[in-house]
Amino acid sequence: MTTLSTPRSSALRNGWILTQRELLHWERQPALPIFGLLFSIMLLLMFGFLFGGAIEVPGGGDYITFLLPGMFTLTMLFGVESTMLAMSTDAAKGITDRFRSMPIHSSAVALGRCGADMASSVLNLAVLLVGGLLIGWQITTDLGSALVGVLLLIWLRFAVLWVGIFLGLTFRNPAATMAVQVLIWPVGFLSNVFVAPETMPAWLGAVAAWNPISATATATRQLFGNPTGITTAWMNDSALLMATAWPLVLTLVFLPLSARAYRRLRR
Repeated sequence: MTTLSTPRSSALRNGWILTQRELLHWERQPALPIFGLLFSIMLLLMFGFLFGGAIEVPGGGDYITFLLPGMFTLTMLFGVESTMLAMSTDAAKGITDRFRSMPIHSSAVALGRCGADMASSVLNLAVLLVGGLLIGWQITTDLGSALVGVLLLIWLRFAVLWVGIFLGLTFRNPAATMAVQVLIWPVGFLSNVFVAPETMPAWLGAVAAWNPISATATATRQLFGNPTGITTAWMNDSALLMATAWPLVLTLVFLPLSARAYRRLRR
């Protein structure tokens, strides 16, 4: 009996092959993923121990346990830069055009990048989780709640990944990554990652509270049993809902845009 390949199985198979290609690149040139991980650890140690002694959490609680879920969230956001750089570099060198000329599924290139970056992000998150436990961070809830918190972080990374794919295919210029870096930092810092919005001016605190990064940070703090830094706010009560909804919105917007940008290459 002959088994026919469906378009979906073909896309997944081609995507897996390209995922392996990216993983082999990292195995042979591990400097970039290692540097990204060391950068996240540096931020964690700097804010946790250099500035942490001067920061009080509204409502009480240890600053390290408040900071760690925010740092996990921020690391998921910073992944957009590496995704964009990889996609724009392949497009600028003509590698993406070579893939387009091959008899592979049209979504394979994006799926390959998605698989590789998700694998890298899960590894980075695991290292940060272990590192956090080693410096005194604690999870005070049950295992099920903690796993949901980890899944929310991975869900955010999946959504941000499509933003990076879209930007990489649209600009197709590795130098444009610098401009994205300039924008990513304000988005990441204008949140409740490092301090509670209650400590900010009212208008700025409102912007920070509605930041998608804040939603995931607050939800994971709740799920890990860590202090949230928010005493009374709608976003505190709806953090789990918003941490699920924001990445869904980003995915629904940027995944189709990424597919369109891929189809428009070299037109």
